[in-house]
Amino acid sequence: MSKEPESPKQEHGEQEEPLPFGEHVEEVSENGRKVRHKGVHLLPNLFTTGALFCGFYAIVSAMHGNFENSAVAIFVAMLLDGMDGRIARLTNTQSAFGEQYDSLADVVSFGVAPALVMFSWALHDLGKWGWAAAFIYTACAALRLARFNTQIGVVDKKFFVGLASPPAAAVLASIVWTWHRSEIGSFGAVPAAVITAIVGLLMVSNLRYPSFKGVDFRGRVPFVMMLAVVFVFAVLLIDQARTLLVMSVTYALSAPLIWCWRLVFSRNKTSRSQ
Repeated sequence: MSKEPESPKQEHGEQEEPLPFGEHVEEVSENGRKVRHKGVHLLPNLFTTGALFCGFYAIVSAMHGNFENSAVAIFVAMLLDGMDGRIARLTNTQSAFGEQYDSLADVVSFGVAPALVMFSWALHDLGKWGWAAAFIYTACAALRLARFNTQIGVVDKKFFVGLASPPAAAVLASIVWTWHRSEIGSFGAVPAAVITAIVGLLMVSNLRYPSFKGVDFRGRVPFVMMLAVVFVFAVLLIDQARTLLVMSVTYALSAPLIWCWRLVFSRNKTSRSQ
């Protein structure tokens, strides 16, 4: 199938003059035909840009010692990151450009930013060991996102293979938010470095975490679920930092604990059958 010319200049074999900052052209398949579209979708990419800005703001705030603002910015980035994909699906504005832009923004907001915030807050007291722990987290976040992009359409959407980068960032951000006024010192920096490295390794593990993508928000739920939601909001109003810390740590530890439980249960079952 021959491609249709995009402009009169191309019909006569002439080349169009490139714009000063270039123009994004994306080739998509529509009704079995390849169609080329210029430009990018504005609305979902605005949310992605907002998440990227929050990650950048978190880094700058941490450099100036404003650790509470840094932690809050990472959580705002999580909120915006969760909205851009849903907005794209609701408005039918998904694109390959948006997917790649979202992944690159995630590397900054949930890979680089949490590691640098944690390093500025506590890990700098450990010198090269602190650098190493922060780098392990950042590298694992990038590897986890690269693996996720290559496994789209292959793995079950109901589960994440490895801890997703936003929940991993939530663990570090909630720790900083909870104890940002405390004097850490070298004694407190050691467990902070261990936690940072472990959370990074959880991202590249093969442990299965629930993605909650199968939840039907338009369907009916038991009345007790609404009471639970009200309770969570009430607790968040009382102490946001510690509530988010408990929620993020519980989610991060859920997969390893389930894996250990199944391992012990299977061994006990094998020993009983012998």
